[in-house]
Amino acid sequence: MKIFITGATGFIGKHLVNKLVEKGNQITINLFGEEQSPFGEKVLTYKLNEDNILSDAKYLNQEAFDGIIHLASLYLTQHKPEDAIRLINSNVRFSTYILECASQGKIKWFVNTGTFWQNYNNAVYSPVNLYAATKQAFESIAQYYIETKQIKFCTLRLCDTYGPEDTRPKIFNLWNKIAKSGETLDMSCGDQVIDISYIDDIVEAFFMLASHLQNTSSEIINGAVYAVNAETRFTLKELAAIFEKITMQKLLINWGVREYRDREVMLPWTKGKVVPGWIPKVSVEEGINNIIQTV
Repeated sequence: MKIFITGATGFIGKHLVNKLVEKGNQITINLFGEEQSPFGEKVLTYKLNEDNILSDAKYLNQEAFDGIIHLASLYLTQHKPEDAIRLINSNVRFSTYILECASQGKIKWFVNTGTFWQNYNNAVYSPVNLYAATKQAFESIAQYYIETKQIKFCTLRLCDTYGPEDTRPKIFNLWNKIAKSGETLDMSCGDQVIDISYIDDIVEAFFMLASHLQNTSSEIINGAVYAVNAETRFTLKELAAIFEKITMQKLLINWGVREYRDREVMLPWTKGKVVPGWIPKVSVEEGINNIIQTV
């Protein structure tokens, strides 16, 4: 497959690009501003010029890409008033821009990235925060393209993600830090259920969905939303106990000192359907072990 990818310099993007190249696909990534490609000569680069949609659509058409995997977004758990326009610009305006370019450029398929936070309390739609609301807004806009254009569009919704070489301030990185330093960490009561998936499983879900779309599989419905679910879910407290067992290090956590945040997700979305043929393969125990071996 010949694929154009946005957000390729992020945690998921780096792993996905490397896996796709390893599988023999031709990859071009979009770079923003002063971003530099971390992939060397094995991956081509392009900078979408958002002031010239005709030029970008022409480029996509001339390069004859099969599909686009859209990972780029602005992620904020909580926003400040000045962040509202930034979230809309990134997650709605830019996303619509690239989908319009793809449609004009005669791209066959488009894989979008969503979040479980669009489904607070297991609702069909209830956004946990403004970030989730902007992700839903783009899916609503995409419905126009699904109904009126030739492009095939699907969304893959993710919950928590982790794996080696993750520089984000995620929970395993935080626990690993305090385990080594001996610091004490204040946390909530820890009864919230966590749905967390290892990076290899996430990458495989993207690859399988792209492959289904490429092969015009009858199992895939245009406009469908798919989920990446962990095989087993744990409460935050249970995850901490597993982390301690694998690392053989005691975590100094003061449980219950911090309040749950507003609209805390106590039970992640359970109604999503997975990509046909996809199953998670990496247990959380194996994943944690992989992390600590690469730190």
